[in-house]
Amino acid sequence: MDLHKPIKGAGTIYKTYYKRLEKLAINTFEDFLYHIPFRYEDYSIISKISHVQIGEIVTVQGTVVDIKNEYTKKGKKLQKAKIQDDTGSIDVVWFNQPFILNIIRKGDRISLSGKIDWYIHTLVMQSPVYEIINNSPTIHTGRLVPVYPETNGVSSKWLRRQIYNIIKENKQNLLEYLPYSIIKDNGLLGLKESIEQIHFPNTLEDSIKSKQRLEFDELFFLQLAAMKRRFEWEKKLIGHPLSISKFKKNIEEFWANLPFTLTNAQKKAVREIFTDLAGKKPMNRLLEGDVGSGKTVVSAIAMYLAHLNDYQSVVMAPTEILAQQHYDTISNLLSPFGVKVALLTGSKKSSKYQVVSSKYKSKEKILNTKYILHNTDILVGTHAVLSKKVNFDNLGLVVIDEQQRFGVEQRAIIRQKGKNPHLLSMTATPIPRTIALTMYGDLDLSYLDEMPKGRKYIKTWLVSSEKRNAAYEWIEKQITETKSQAFIICPFIEESESMQSVKAATKEFEELTKNIFPQFKLGLLHGKLKAKEKGKVLQDFRDKKSDILVATPVVEVGIDIPNATIILIEASERFGLAQLHQLRGRVGRGEKQSYCLLFTESSNEQTLKRLKAMETMHVGAELAELDLRLRGPGEIYGTTQHGIRQLKVASFSDFALIEKTKKTAEKIFPKLSEYPLLQEKLKNITIKNISPD
Repeated sequence: MDLHKPIKGAGTIYKTYYKRLEKLAINTFEDFLYHIPFRYEDYSIISKISHVQIGEIVTVQGTVVDIKNEYTKKGKKLQKAKIQDDTGSIDVVWFNQPFILNIIRKGDRISLSGKIDWYIHTLVMQSPVYEIINNSPTIHTGRLVPVYPETNGVSSKWLRRQIYNIIKENKQNLLEYLPYSIIKDNGLLGLKESIEQIHFPNTLEDSIKSKQRLEFDELFFLQLAAMKRRFEWEKKLIGHPLSISKFKKNIEEFWANLPFTLTNAQKKAVREIFTDLAGKKPMNRLLEGDVGSGKTVVSAIAMYLAHLNDYQSVVMAPTEILAQQHYDTISNLLSPFGVKVALLTGSKKSSKYQVVSSKYKSKEKILNTKYILHNTDILVGTHAVLSKKVNFDNLGLVVIDEQQRFGVEQRAIIRQKGKNPHLLSMTATPIPRTIALTMYGDLDLSYLDEMPKGRKYIKTWLVSSEKRNAAYEWIEKQITETKSQAFIICPFIEESESMQSVKAATKEFEELTKNIFPQFKLGLLHGKLKAKEKGKVLQDFRDKKSDILVATPVVEVGIDIPNATIILIEASERFGLAQLHQLRGRVGRGEKQSYCLLFTESSNEQTLKRLKAMETMHVGAELAELDLRLRGPGEIYGTTQHGIRQLKVASFSDFALIEKTKKTAEKIFPKLSEYPLLQEKLKNITIKNISPD
């Protein structure tokens, strides 16, 4: 069996199951092996029937001497069997499972695991796990039994059988790829033993040791893949060094005309970027900073330097809202210096652009693509800039905002529109540094961990359900007295049957409009609206035609409303701290004091402690680090956050292992060619995108 073969075309049974398995990230046969149990049922005590006692969880094995359907006094159907071994017999009952009689027959040797109960004056096993005993070892009973993450139509029992068969058929294919020195120095189990023991351990200690080996592998290959990407970037690419000294006066003039003073963090980032731009290798840098920390300004300075060196720049943003915001900011900063900026988004016709002329006035023209690109210094846009029609004369700098929202291919396409252009990626997603250094080891990192001078902290309060009405009264007073505006954020667009207690935007909009804030004008924004509808709702809010905007987390990135001073977040416990922090960043963008109200119905002590941290912590990376410790990496970013790679076995909170695997990868990478099996494994992992792309 080829472990890398997609299961989609592997036979009738997988044609039925592959769509379900995709939900579990199982796409190849190898993925089954790395679908790790999250716990084990201990059915390892095998007892003689005469020795069992009420309340015990045991396994009994014997012969089926009778099995039949019966009815209870209330008319319910049950299946009853009698199992006998050399010490006695015991009754077994299942409820409403008539199919069992097609599986278990009189005379079968059977193994049953479950709890011994008292039923109608006798000891019985109620609804135990069962399997017919044949020449193979038992896998569902009589041992530590793995329990897996499941999805609708895919049970642990079904997964167990597939995984057992795949391991059995592929023992010879599980070749050890780690050098012996790494295994020895780190006290690791061998690969084959680890795969077998993580799924079907002899003891819990064996499962722990197996998991340690697989955790090491996962983080080690993340580090190795990042080093490989960096090596290939630096080896193959010859960049275009930009002159800085030649344009020193121009840059000083630009800085002098800024309407604000750069923070020390911004100045440091600019120095790092300029050093890269002046180098022989193309820049490959990630600029991370909180919402409002000034990333766009830093990128604009880099684009101005590119312009002075006769190179064009392109800015790619994930949404039209964000692209428009960048266009406005960059135009305001650079058009006074003769820089021509154009905007291209999917909702505009292919030949329609907003152009800032050298006379510093914004105007819209119907012009052909070729003319625009010949006469544009900076093109700002969405995915539309990836179009085959968009080609540059001399592209020298690519800026990708919220870069984790773009895939590998998209980033490659935009870079190919120039000849080895410099690349500056940006993100406002608060990523703990330990994760950033692991996921983006191929990038140079710059952090904006300082907010612009004069920016007030957003006062944040956790609001209990009994204070809801008082909070509404306070919001009404604030909007009336200060003429400011408010966001109200709901986790979902529409009400869900399974989550009726969670506020939904559409229903909450109706309730707030009719009963809570009838005196105010409200707007509604969510992901199902068409781009034109979203634009109108936002423009009305920006123009102060509406006082309150009820929205889903679609406002998380790219909406800049300086007059909005309040954000109320419903069901705040459903969000990670990093996402709450980004939502909070929708306010506090003007001169007025701003506020964030976190509503929750939860009474869980840990949940309240986690949310309380928002009242005193104001740095995104610190909040993300705290959430990493409290909730684990799988829940840091909330359900709507994209691009953060989920590990299958390891944890980003295991800082010691991250450091250990990094040092190991640094030692082995220069000698990688000496280990062909390791190289092959790395190649296969890279193809499956072990990188955060």
